[in-house]
Amino acid sequence: MNITVYLGANEGNDPILRDAVSALGRWIGSAGHALVYGGSKSGLMGALAESVLQAGGKVTGVEPQFFIDAGLEYNAITELIVTKDMAERKAKMIELGDAFIAFPGGTGTLEEISEVMSKVSLGHLDKPCILYNLNGYYDGLKTHLTQMIALGLSSNQRLRGICFAENLEDIRRMIPSDERHDSNHENKKTVYHFDNK
Repeated sequence: MNITVYLGANEGNDPILRDAVSALGRWIGSAGHALVYGGSKSGLMGALAESVLQAGGKVTGVEPQFFIDAGLEYNAITELIVTKDMAERKAKMIELGDAFIAFPGGTGTLEEISEVMSKVSLGHLDKPCILYNLNGYYDGLKTHLTQMIALGLSSNQRLRGICFAENLEDIRRMIPSDERHDSNHENKKTVYHFDNK
C-alpha cells in the first residue's frame, strides 16, 4: 500500500517530533508499505524517508522543479517524480496514495491534507484520511470541524471519512499491513518528470 504522508521540511523544536516521525517511517517500511512524500532531504521529511529506507521500504518523492533547482531533493530515495509546480505535486501525491496521513507540519501540510479532506467529504476519494494528532497537535482542527457541524455548515456524514490518530498504534489499526511484503527487495532510484498535459 502506498501511504502518502504530508509533513514539513523543518525539524521543529520538540525532539518528540523526530522520534515519532522516525517510528512512523520504521512501521511503514517494516509493515510492507511504501512511502509517498514531498521528496525533501531536510528536517522531518528527510527523517521520515530515511527511516522507511532503513526498514527496507520503498520511498517515492514528489517534488516540484524549483525545489530540485534549490538542491533540496533526497538522492537516496527509491524514486523521484519531478513536477512543474506545487499543484501538480499535490495531484500526483493524491493519485499515488492508497492512504493519507498528515503528520504535524506547517501551512503547506495543512493545505495538502485539506484537499484530501475535501475530496473525502465530497465522496470523490474513498481512502483513509488520517490526521496524526501527536500530543494534541490537531485538537484545534478537530474543534473547528465540530463547530462546522454545530453551525450546520457540515455534517457527521460529510466528515465520517476523516480520522484523528492519537498515536502510531491508532494508525496501525486504521491501515492494515501488507502481507506481500518482501524485505529483500532492492531500492533502485528512478527519476520521472510528471507532465500532466
